[in-house]
Amino acid sequence: MKTNQLIHYGWIILKVSIVLFMLSPMMLMAQSSYKLASSKDNTIKVLGKSNVHDWTMVAKGLESSGSFKFNSNNELVDLTSFRFSVLAKSLKSDKTSMDERTYKAMKADQFPKVTYQLTFATVTMVQANKYSIQTSGNLTIAGKTQVIAMKVMALVNADGSITCHGQENLILTDYGIQPPSFMLGAMKVGNDLSIQFNLTYTK
Repeated sequence: MKTNQLIHYGWIILKVSIVLFMLSPMMLMAQSSYKLASSKDNTIKVLGKSNVHDWTMVAKGLESSGSFKFNSNNELVDLTSFRFSVLAKSLKSDKTSMDERTYKAMKADQFPKVTYQLTFATVTMVQANKYSIQTSGNLTIAGKTQVIAMKVMALVNADGSITCHGQENLILTDYGIQPPSFMLGAMKVGNDLSIQFNLTYTK
């Protein structure tokens, strides 16, 4: 009888210990959904080179959301989902002729959006409220998808919003895009691009 009682109490102690562990500060986490804030500072830039000069296109037709997870100390510990899309024809340079050729090269009428879908993320705290997020995800341009690894820097602002910024290099032909040319071939766009983004999210 006493042996059975000891076993019974032992199980109770074990269960209580598990509950206390699960309720410890490291285990208490809150996951919140965020969406892109209404801000003119939200930008995605495409930077490239040609045999004549460097060029920049800026996108404004953006949609994005993500799920960020925080522990009980309000520290960011995980990014469980993240997506964004960009209207291809919202990319604008300072030259209309370049824009039109770019849309044609991107097959923008057939594939009106550039999309990204996160598949995996690892969050590392750099300092208070600042984090490095190593991500992997699927980027689709002109109907072709490539897996890209990307480093994102995140800042948790005083008002609770989250600003993410980073840069990634791409190769046009990886997405089946032939670099456009201008002026009867006198100006040729390079195959390498750099994508820069600065995006702020709110609940």
